[in-house]
Amino acid sequence: MEKFPHPSDQLCEDLFEISLPFLRDHAERLKIEIIGTGFFQDTVIPLGVYFNLLPQKEKPYLICFTGGQGSGKTTLSYFLQVLLRKACARNPITFSIDDIYKTREDREILAKTIHPLCRVRGVPGTHDIQLGLDTLDALFAAQPNTLTPIPAFSKLLDQRESKAKWKIFKGRPDFIFLDAWCGGAKPVSENDWTPPINDLEIEEDPNGVWSKWSNRELAGGYQRLFDRFDLLITIKLPNMEHIYESRWLQEQTLAKTLIEPELRKKIMTRRQVDRFVMHYERLTRYIQEEIPAFADIVIERDGKFNYCFSKVPKRNQ
Repeated sequence: MEKFPHPSDQLCEDLFEISLPFLRDHAERLKIEIIGTGFFQDTVIPLGVYFNLLPQKEKPYLICFTGGQGSGKTTLSYFLQVLLRKACARNPITFSIDDIYKTREDREILAKTIHPLCRVRGVPGTHDIQLGLDTLDALFAAQPNTLTPIPAFSKLLDQRESKAKWKIFKGRPDFIFLDAWCGGAKPVSENDWTPPINDLEIEEDPNGVWSKWSNRELAGGYQRLFDRFDLLITIKLPNMEHIYESRWLQEQTLAKTLIEPELRKKIMTRRQVDRFVMHYERLTRYIQEEIPAFADIVIERDGKFNYCFSKVPKRNQ
């Protein structure tokens, strides 16, 4: 393929006609109300065609989706998985960096030995990167009948699920979609360190003990994970304010899917969501500003949830 697929290409139009009914059906099941036909036609389909036409190789393609909270990376990777499996007879799997958070007990130890903010999951240093690497190694080495457990984490309970609840993936995938909000990020020099950037840092980390610790953690095992990516795709939002709004919308959408009263009580308020996003803000700003320069594909999203490609490969890898 000499150029990145365009929605008007015959292959894209044919795939769109075939897949739109089941893509819409999955959107309804997830109670995602902001997705329009254009998202499927102009974003999901061209990406799906591009992936499907990548040269065959023995090992799976490891493709990372990165971007700020609520940017749509999880949703995009999910629909691509559905598309490739149902319309292209491929065998993809979606795997999130959120699923390898350290246990609550491990983060409690960090909170006591490093900084109290280490108790909150999310930033580099709060993931079990070795668990992620081991899972990827297992998927890469899998045979047609191999059963690979995929880690799972309950955000509402703030605890890793027991292994009995982990999903089992059969065989070797064609594609591994890694949903990682900080995927591809590089540590910054402490010589260029900026002072506290929001209320959370001003009130709880004025000397940068926690944020610098996280930056140093990013320089370690995370880079071993990021170096394995075959493709890095980033979703760029207009500004940080849109990320706060998008994360709040994500919380509202989650609330619509919950039935159990005890779980519904754990849904965050708008104020809690804003405070939570502040934990990510320092690195999220870097992701917004720096990663598009070296990402393979850049997708820009406006305030009305319209997506468009602003950077694509010239030809298949």
